[in-house]
Amino acid sequence: MTKLTLSALVVIAASAASTAAPAQDAAAGKTSFNKCLPCHSIGDGAKNKVGPELNGLDGRKSGTAEGYNYSDANKNSGITWNEAEFKEYIRDPKAKIPGTKMAFAGIKNDKEVNDLWAFISQYDKDGKAK
Repeated sequence: MTKLTLSALVVIAASAASTAAPAQDAAAGKTSFNKCLPCHSIGDGAKNKVGPELNGLDGRKSGTAEGYNYSDANKNSGITWNEAEFKEYIRDPKAKIPGTKMAFAGIKNDKEVNDLWAFISQYDKDGKAK
């Protein structure tokens, strides 16, 4: 009986380990953010560019960065940005929010998406790293 219980625990632990999300690497995400820099800024002194500044994105309602002129699609999307919403959006922005002004094909690589979120989500609304 003890061997059966131990075997079951090993199987459960191995299964959980194999389905875990890949580790997020904010430093790698900073490199990936170079793709975003032509249109977005983040961190201390970030300003709106072609796209809105991304400070405090985690928990921010879509279409609400002060001073940025959003598309109606973005303003009316009902999205509050969090990890899941961002990851779905960044893979295919036009599929997530049809009518968005964001002209970006998306990032399909899961590790890069995870790393990018780790980088972006570390900034609070004032551009300070948490």
